[in-house]
Amino acid sequence: MNSDSDWAKGAQQFQQLLGDSWGKALQSFQGLDLGAAPGAVQAPSISFSPAKLQALQQQYLKDAAALWNQSMQATPPAGDKRFAAEAWGSNPVAAFTAAAYLLNARTLMGLADAVEADAKTKARIRFAVEQWMAASSPSNFLALNAEAQKKAIETKGESIAKGVQNLLHDMRQGHVSMTDESVFEVGKNVATTEGAVVFENELFQLIEYKPLTAKVYERPFLLVPPCINKFYILDLQPENSLIRYAVAQGHRTFVVSWRNPDESLAQTTWDDYIENAAIKAIDVVQDITGAKQINALGFCVGGTIVGTALAVLAARGQKPVASATFLTTFLDFSDTGVLDLFIDEAFVKFREMQLGKGGILKGQDLATTFSFLRPNDLVWNYVVGNYLKGETPPPFDLLYWNSDSTNLPGPMYAWYIRNTYFENNLVKPGKCTVAGEKVDLRKLDIPVYIYGSREDHIVPIGGAYASTQHLPGKKRFVMGASGHIAGVINPPAAKKRSHWVRNDGKFPKTQAEWLAGAKEQPGSWWTDWSDWLKPLAGKQIPAPKAYGKGTKYKAIEPAPGRYVKAKA
Repeated sequence: MNSDSDWAKGAQQFQQLLGDSWGKALQSFQGLDLGAAPGAVQAPSISFSPAKLQALQQQYLKDAAALWNQSMQATPPAGDKRFAAEAWGSNPVAAFTAAAYLLNARTLMGLADAVEADAKTKARIRFAVEQWMAASSPSNFLALNAEAQKKAIETKGESIAKGVQNLLHDMRQGHVSMTDESVFEVGKNVATTEGAVVFENELFQLIEYKPLTAKVYERPFLLVPPCINKFYILDLQPENSLIRYAVAQGHRTFVVSWRNPDESLAQTTWDDYIENAAIKAIDVVQDITGAKQINALGFCVGGTIVGTALAVLAARGQKPVASATFLTTFLDFSDTGVLDLFIDEAFVKFREMQLGKGGILKGQDLATTFSFLRPNDLVWNYVVGNYLKGETPPPFDLLYWNSDSTNLPGPMYAWYIRNTYFENNLVKPGKCTVAGEKVDLRKLDIPVYIYGSREDHIVPIGGAYASTQHLPGKKRFVMGASGHIAGVINPPAAKKRSHWVRNDGKFPKTQAEWLAGAKEQPGSWWTDWSDWLKPLAGKQIPAPKAYGKGTKYKAIEPAPGRYVKAKA
């Protein structure tokens, strides 16, 4: 500004802009896409709490005026890694842009909180605004990203050229690269625990792992991973492999490796996954080992499958499993966290119409949905790094696994969405029929170990804990630190994170009440689980010298097998 009059004129224009911006912000809320599927009932108009709205407007005008007065001296607020690079602070225009964006983001989130509506509508609005603001960050655009511009100048345009190459590469592969995928190969440097496939059908391969001890427990151990991911999250590296840990503890260990469905499985149902996969795996493990009972573990959706299978077997008067471990598992879907935002009658009917009679739900669709639950961490930071700055993300086995997506059969998925997330039928005795049997979790009177992660955004801790209210057998519940993956994959040797236990045998109605009587313990929950499982595993017997059993169950191929290597 060259004069006081110019400054006053600019300030006046800015005030007018603020007023216009405020009005447009309010209007935009009326047109928010809340994720309704085709055929959904039109959403009611959105209203706001007048008191909250007035306070928010006053705060916005105050903060905006202060930002204007700072003008070119503005600096990006600390704590947001998107604007942490030195280039943002040293460029006054960029700093002002970042500060203005963050002010608008805070205000829009405040507007979301001021909405007067039912809890689900408010949550959907907040989620929509979060997605909107994450996508509109100035860091996502080359014309506004000071750090990317600086790098382009320093590299004489090479970073931009590399970014274009990265974009074309990701377009060809069908997803944004989160890591250097060329570094990893399943069976070579991930999923390397020694074993062999000893059985397979159209839905899964059963892997038996080579014992690491001279003796093993007489009750074998079966792990059922989620079918929406590949099993090697349990076997990324030797030092953090839950599979290898179980083997090293003396358990004769078997793992279900799910087939990545293609069109040949387009008619496959939830019943098929229970009868021809989970129950079949239990039968085969019993047949191979000669054990009357086994111990089982289910992780995430794998736990839901295990719980359903055991309820079906209980309805048939069978009890082949002596104990069950449920890791970050839903049996009761009353608290599903942010995923609940996507599920309503219209969405379920749309998916049933689309996939209920046959078809394949592409794995990348699921992966994209889960990534956008944390858009800044799992989407936009890679867009910026890969394409604007021309960087190659460093090798990271966990992110390689995360990008290795799996498909789902349409009918199986449609049944699952309606009967779990939407209607929560598994915990309603006799409400749903699976494999010809009425499901009643009250019949699962076996010892269970239930684990939930404190910061899990896929299976919220309250959702994991809810299983304690439905399973009648002797229970142990443990809460671990961190999230859905890092909380589970936490080997003792790392001496990271902590877990919470409660030894008085009480399971109050809510997880918060349980936590009030729990004590924090340092390090991994794995040792607690191992101590719990050993007394339930029977006596020790000599470890087998060969895989499988005779000619009926011989080694088909080395672990990890063909199924896990198939790409979606």
